[in-house]
Amino acid sequence: MSSFNKKNRRKPKQLLSEKEEAVVEAITLDEKVSYFQESLFHTDDLHIRDLTFNDKKMTVVFLDSVIDNKSLQTYIIQPLLEKESGTIKDTVSSNSVKETSQLEEALAALVDGHCVILMEDSEWMTFISMPKILLNRYEPVNEKVIRGSHQGFSENISENIHLIRERISSPKLTVKYSSVGNTTRTKYSLVYLSHLTNPEIVNTIQDRISYIDTDSIQSPGYFEEFLEDNSFSPFPQFLNTERPDRVAGNLMEGRVALVMEGSPTVLICPVNFFSFFQTTEDYNNRSLIGSFIRFIRLISFIATLCLPAFYIAVISYNYEIIPVEIIFSIKSSLEYVPFPPLIEAAIMQLTLELLREAAIRLPNPIAQTIGVVGGLVIGTAVVEANLVSNTMVIVVAITAIASFVIPSNELSTSVRILGFPLMIFAALFGVLGIVIGLMLLFIHMCKLKSLGHYYLYPIAPLDFKGLKDTFIRLPVWLMKERPKDLKSLYRWKTSNSRGWKKNEDSD
Repeated sequence: MSSFNKKNRRKPKQLLSEKEEAVVEAITLDEKVSYFQESLFHTDDLHIRDLTFNDKKMTVVFLDSVIDNKSLQTYIIQPLLEKESGTIKDTVSSNSVKETSQLEEALAALVDGHCVILMEDSEWMTFISMPKILLNRYEPVNEKVIRGSHQGFSENISENIHLIRERISSPKLTVKYSSVGNTTRTKYSLVYLSHLTNPEIVNTIQDRISYIDTDSIQSPGYFEEFLEDNSFSPFPQFLNTERPDRVAGNLMEGRVALVMEGSPTVLICPVNFFSFFQTTEDYNNRSLIGSFIRFIRLISFIATLCLPAFYIAVISYNYEIIPVEIIFSIKSSLEYVPFPPLIEAAIMQLTLELLREAAIRLPNPIAQTIGVVGGLVIGTAVVEANLVSNTMVIVVAITAIASFVIPSNELSTSVRILGFPLMIFAALFGVLGIVIGLMLLFIHMCKLKSLGHYYLYPIAPLDFKGLKDTFIRLPVWLMKERPKDLKSLYRWKTSNSRGWKKNEDSD
């Protein structure tokens, strides 16, 4: 593509030699259209409209996802159809009409929200600015950040593709539209960077979707269950997000985004376990702050999973591992509680889940009231009634707070569910039971895959270079390579972008 363009790069006609004019004549209108199609990797949001103007064939090329289609039809297509002769500048209604003879410049304008008009037997191409302007902007409800973009996806697939193209203004961004569902014919698109994403990933997704034979696909959750490697695993194998910047970041790693009509949620695949702890705010802050917050999230994951089980193990079996003063305090609070620690913890955890579900379903003012009633009134009442100990209330409260720190709501719910079998292991075998439960969980995670890619990468298999963006986040200029497991077509993300420091040191 690039060699084709360099060979046929345009100059003003008066500066062309006879030999170069022969080259110009060799580039036909169809060859120019083919150049745009190949440079854009035959993306499905590329539209081509053939017209006749000045008794010659004309082709209008534009990207549907970044062009205002209504304005295009009103101010460009319609005038060209009605007048059919004259000059393009005098015919169309636009303040931004430019000409170029360079294919690369026209291609860049095409991605930037211009439509390109090609004329038969003419070296000059006209590009007109017709950018799509989204009047309604939505802020993500479930993924709020303090420092960063406050823009979220909507339920319109074309608008969502537009938001992605705003952040990745590259002709290599490829969009493939299709539909699924025998009755609903639900529209969806696969979005990826053709020069980065391994074709095997795209082929795997398309192949699995081709086997979907159902009446309807109502939400991205349907896609998850049809496409994931292990439907009975408690761990999510696709990343859900409502943030365009998060999608753009993952596309630049070599992943694929699945955008569905009628849903603001975009699926990203394949992903690993650590992808669910990464947020855009990690990269908007300096690496030290981002690493600290990332580490807090991982500690919260462990606390949500193990804290109730550890409390049960200590109270039931292994009380010798805590100081004697604390033992007397805990035993005194348990003196009048009629239930064993397992039942006590289960009651409190289930009550917490009830309050959480009630708060989600109710309107915001009432939900806040439910939170106050549940946290203060019910908590105080059960302790005074000797149904639950003070210590258990503290443990469950810390567990709840820790679960809300996890950025992914789906992973947070999965961890809370996994806490129940771990509590049973702790009640049966004490700390040994917790170790056994964690070993089984770790073995399952090592075997789990997301679209054939290891879920626990870069821990299993071990890749030291991949650890730069897992437990902590190193500075961006040190993370030079894309994840090895994705097998991206171009692995390097950045060169030595701190070359200025070497120059200053040498001075």
